Amino acid sequence: MRRRWSLAIAGVILVLAGGVLAYLTQTAGGIRIEDIRFKGAKGNTMSALLYIPPNATAQTPAPGILAVHGYINSRETQDGFAIEFARRGYVVLAIDQTGHGYSDPPAFANGFGGPDGLAHLRSLDFVDKNNIGMEGHSMGGWTILAAATAMPNDYKSMVLEGSSTGKPFAAEGTASWPKNVALVFAQYEEFSNLMWGVERARDVTQSPKLWALFGTQGPVVPGKVYGDIAQGTARVLYTPAMTHPAEHISPKAIGYSLDWFARTLQGGTPKPSDDQIWYRKEIGTLIALIGFVVLLLGVFDGLLEAPLFSHLRLPEIADGSVPAPPAASGGHWTAAFLLTAAIPALTYYPAFALAGTFVKPSAYLPQGITNQIMIWAIINGLITLALMPFAPKRASRGGIVVPSILIAIATIIVGYAALWLADLAFKIDFRFWIVALKLMNANQFLIFLIYLLPFTAFFAIALHVLHRNFSTLGAGRATLYLTNVLALTLGFIALLVLQYGTLFLSGKLFNPLPDPGFVPLSTIVAIQFLPLLAICAVIATFTWRRTGSSLPGALICGLFVTWYVVAGTATQAAF
Repeated sequence: MRRRWSLAIAGVILVLAGGVLAYLTQTAGGIRIEDIRFKGAKGNTMSALLYIPPNATAQTPAPGILAVHGYINSRETQDGFAIEFARRGYVVLAIDQTGHGYSDPPAFANGFGGPDGLAHLRSLDFVDKNNIGMEGHSMGGWTILAAATAMPNDYKSMVLEGSSTGKPFAAEGTASWPKNVALVFAQYEEFSNLMWGVERARDVTQSPKLWALFGTQGPVVPGKVYGDIAQGTARVLYTPAMTHPAEHISPKAIGYSLDWFARTLQGGTPKPSDDQIWYRKEIGTLIALIGFVVLLLGVFDGLLEAPLFSHLRLPEIADGSVPAPPAASGGHWTAAFLLTAAIPALTYYPAFALAGTFVKPSAYLPQGITNQIMIWAIINGLITLALMPFAPKRASRGGIVVPSILIAIATIIVGYAALWLADLAFKIDFRFWIVALKLMNANQFLIFLIYLLPFTAFFAIALHVLHRNFSTLGAGRATLYLTNVLALTLGFIALLVLQYGTLFLSGKLFNPLPDPGFVPLSTIVAIQFLPLLAICAVIATFTWRRTGSSLPGALICGLFVTWYVVAGTATQAAF
């Protein structure tokens, strides 16, 4: 019994260790973090994390910064920036945009939540209202530009990270609006055409739209300050060699922001811009995320000892023998492996384009990105179902459906409780970079129920065929895990290598679709498919080795992935 629960104990230790590291990092130097809700101008609820440095009091107000994440992210995505701003004496309000995180939907409403965020920051008595800056990444840039449009005299400077003035979602920039702008636009930005009308991000200096913002008639020189800070007309461009999502975890991008606010705001605590500790929190929440996965495996393993779930255990394990059901071999194995890896990647962009065109967010399917992933899952589930007769036959086990459902729900409940406790104790979610597992609010839980069936059906079909083709207890443990992980992820590895290899070599992504607008965002979303599918392969292999059935692992993966996607993306329609 003790051995069965040892993995769960290891998961708890990892979650605690990662949580402590993250908490100590984000509260270093006496910073206080509050998880707050406030009302917007239209009565909508806004969510934010408020970072309060010890120097900020009603008697000695500190400068404030509004920090905003990009599309389909959340307030924690900006924690690298927020931690470093707070360490330098700035009060930081890191909001969830409307329709993101725990802010009321729909997304894009009310200036993305920017005016409400700036108004709330200015309402705090420990914030110096004469020294307020704003920082936003991607759509977060359009959020702070909406705030600058609504409240043009209520801030002093801003940093646009991988964002732009002008169409599609902001007012056109001029030499005098917005005030004191630093633009960080990476050389390998995926959205260069959308943002600044140039095919290659490295050519942003040639953009007439950028010239209008900088008040020049020719190429903008990176690093040169144009205009005058005192007049509010200062502009500077930084072009680090990185991609759009890499800006979240870039010491350079964070350093540029620190330098700009040190120049344009008064009252902060001077520190060198390269004195950064935020990455420790990123390591801590990564350790906690790994601990979460280990905890799920350990809880499942431990629950198999309970009489209610004993029927799920392979009877041969108790006898000490090892069954070896047949798997594909030779050319059949190679063909099955290549198809398993290739088809999901080959259908990825067409499925996303199909859903983006025809399955618009609605009251019944309120999340656009989730709809795209759902259509991809349905298409691949149907293809896999059609190929199922070609997979080696396996004897089915009777009487396991109900206990499989119950053990999957119990396993996920324990994992959810671990995240809830980590949030309560440490003010964290489980994340690394753009991969983040968050708690759901009541509205998101109802949305979760909508998407649960199609995602679970996909995993039930896909993992059943995966095990029929590749899983046998006669194989070595490492071989089995590696095979299943690569079968589910190799196609997306190849897709991302192709895309980013092309981007680094040519300056732009490879476009396989007639409408190129779907490609940049879909490519960034595909990055998350790698860890998610790898985690699902590990869960599926672990549970299959314990039960000889694909069903328990498929149900756990369906619950986990639906939770992950729904809690972490945008809700475009009121539900």
